[in-house]
Amino acid sequence: MRAFVSVVGLALATSLAACGGGGAPSSAAAPAASTSPGSSAPTTNPAFILPTGFVSSTIANVPSARELAALPNGDLLVGTTSAQVYLVPNAEGAGAAGTPHVFITLPSGEGPANGVAISPDGSTIYVATEYHVYRTAYHSGDQTEPDASAQPIAAIRTGGIPANSDGDVHVTSSLAVGATTVYVGVGSSCNACTEVDPTRATIQAMGLAGTGMHTIARRIRNPIALAVNPSSGVLWAGGAGQDNLPYGHPYESVDAVTLQSGSPVDYGWPECEENRVAYVSSSNCASVAVPRVEFPAYATHIGAAFYPSNPTGAYAFPAQYRGGLFVASHGSWHCCPATSPGVAFVPMNGDTPRTPVDWSNPSAQWQPFLSGFGGSVNTSYLGRPTGIAVGAKGSLFVADDHNGVIYRVRPG
Repeated sequence: MRAFVSVVGLALATSLAACGGGGAPSSAAAPAASTSPGSSAPTTNPAFILPTGFVSSTIANVPSARELAALPNGDLLVGTTSAQVYLVPNAEGAGAAGTPHVFITLPSGEGPANGVAISPDGSTIYVATEYHVYRTAYHSGDQTEPDASAQPIAAIRTGGIPANSDGDVHVTSSLAVGATTVYVGVGSSCNACTEVDPTRATIQAMGLAGTGMHTIARRIRNPIALAVNPSSGVLWAGGAGQDNLPYGHPYESVDAVTLQSGSPVDYGWPECEENRVAYVSSSNCASVAVPRVEFPAYATHIGAAFYPSNPTGAYAFPAQYRGGLFVASHGSWHCCPATSPGVAFVPMNGDTPRTPVDWSNPSAQWQPFLSGFGGSVNTSYLGRPTGIAVGAKGSLFVADDHNGVIYRVRPG
């Protein structure tokens, strides 16, 4: 397995529009970033690199697309950096998806509506903003916001920002929903500081109606990639580690939060990261959680999704992907050629990575799945994956906030 790499010449003028299996990409003009929603009859993406036997297509334009939630009827919810959540009708269709449209508009001043999720029984939609978690009823096939407006059920970021904050304030919140629990990832107010708000740099858990909110993980800088393993109910989380540390560190992690000991689980930021490495000499890192999966520094995980163990849809992936974990990496905003954007696949046995952590090689546990986004720093990227979701028929959906588009990956 290896880190994401850019193909020679890819950053010069290649398309982000679908690809065939793992051959060299062809050249085409890179698409302009989307400024308005619209459907796209599946457009092939020759610049992308996928394992042999897969194809991808661009199915929708959604400005600043972030987290995704696949609905049971084949539609797709898209969170954004605004106060609006979009719906892509018929995203799992055989051909073109329907035209995206605004599905939920949150009250004035709320946003970004980054986090979106659907309850396991398909009856409730959840949205997470900077300060609140909302929910609204959902009926299969709804094309407009159902019943009444989304209602807030929990408040986050209720405290202040510490005096020693460096201004690196994270405003997005992410969601995952289990059988009885809503999980919310809340980013930090800084790159490295001691928080005064008990909800920042944490993962919060609450009942499906928002009751009993409590912290299950703390000192986790920006836990933006959340996923519940549908086979076990275990919550996994990845995110973005601390900047401005020794080159190549700290490794970015993805971990089974609810399998760790501790209440809440302590991930150690900013004093301790990686394999209990102390970045402050006086810190005691002995009880800090050790993550199960590692990636190179500054990969910046934005989305994660488990592939079902027993898919039955028309577009089910081959056996080697079933039960595994897909992770969408946004890429570094300022450095590090080893962390170009892309989607990785982590082979799993239940909630155990098939390859154990190798603390000398942060690329040993996963393999590139969707790459070809070009560049090694923010100014040269051709795209940046964000949310990721598995559709009811087995398709893998990937959002790209750099271009404002949604990609669909299938066997083919």
